[in-house]
Amino acid sequence: MKNSAPAIGIIGGSGLYQMEQLRDATEHKIDTPFGPPSDVLIGGTMNGRQVYFLPRHGRSHRILPHELNHRANIYALRALNVRWIIAVTAVGSLQEKYKPRDILLPSQFYDRASLRAVHTFFGEGIVAHVSFAEPISLQLRNLLAESAKKVGVTVHNGGTYVHMDGPAFSTRAESELNRRHGFDVVGMTNVPEAKLAREAEIAMATMAMITDYDCWKVEEEPVSAEIVVSHLMANAETARKIIVDVIPQIPTEPNWVEHFALDSALITARNLWPEATVEKLKPILERFSNA
Repeated sequence: MKNSAPAIGIIGGSGLYQMEQLRDATEHKIDTPFGPPSDVLIGGTMNGRQVYFLPRHGRSHRILPHELNHRANIYALRALNVRWIIAVTAVGSLQEKYKPRDILLPSQFYDRASLRAVHTFFGEGIVAHVSFAEPISLQLRNLLAESAKKVGVTVHNGGTYVHMDGPAFSTRAESELNRRHGFDVVGMTNVPEAKLAREAEIAMATMAMITDYDCWKVEEEPVSAEIVVSHLMANAETARKIIVDVIPQIPTEPNWVEHFALDSALITARNLWPEATVEKLKPILERFSNA
């Protein structure tokens, strides 16, 4: 199943359900040990690179944030030899300076979610604790920042994304608390992707597309689905332009620090790994198979 060339994955967020720029597009229905991903993956070429696109919420947006099978999504991408992921996600702004239709490229996360047990590939006899102090690929984030500037949008390179469960938007008390903690944007989907990408030795960076001011800005109308949707189409078109520009700048060889994340993470001795777990995680553990 694995493509011979290291590939680039695009996880499309709210409003970004397809990438018309993919050439020779083909559908890939991937079965994973963790169940089905959000949708079929669309593979194709873009500026000479192999790219796979996955709509996070499914085409036509039919999956709620807490229903997302993040393990299946990241596993399916890794099974296709994806080694870099650009994750596009809609967020609410927690600070005045981040305006709707701006882009923030998070450098940090704060996890307020309650489903952490399903946000790891490991267990069942193999213990791993990945380093997550710097949860985003710095090289990929900087490439995205440069491409965003070229496209001419307002981009903020760095900031903290606070992750909440959803599906309801924040209460005003929650929004104010997040602001007092100094967080920059709030969203419902991206932290599990970042954790799993790190375990799968994929370099990931996020384009957080701002749609609203959450609900802390009392002079603004509180966030609603209608307000969010009004900005999604513009944000999606901006994301496409940035992706097209950045793709040819991504290296062809996976030799960044994220691509070796498991070197210092695996705790269980190799001779004690259950073969069933090794087989289950074959796309992730393949380079350790002869260790």
